[in-house]
Amino acid sequence: MNLLKKIGPLNLFMLLLCALIIGVAEYLFLRGDQLHAIFIGLWAPTLLGIVIFIKQILNGTK
Repeated sequence: MNLLKKIGPLNLFMLLLCALIIGVAEYLFLRGDQLHAIFIGLWAPTLLGIVIFIKQILNGTK
């Protein structure tokens, strides 16, 4: 429970969402739909990058 307080519920949600996106991409890739899997698999790092960018803006770092 202490870890949940350190991470925060919104960050935990974003991490679970990224894990779900990666899981869907793996499923599509193993099913044989490689192009869609790569496209969806790129959503996770993009989403994490946006979250990091927003956190830096809110913290005032440049």
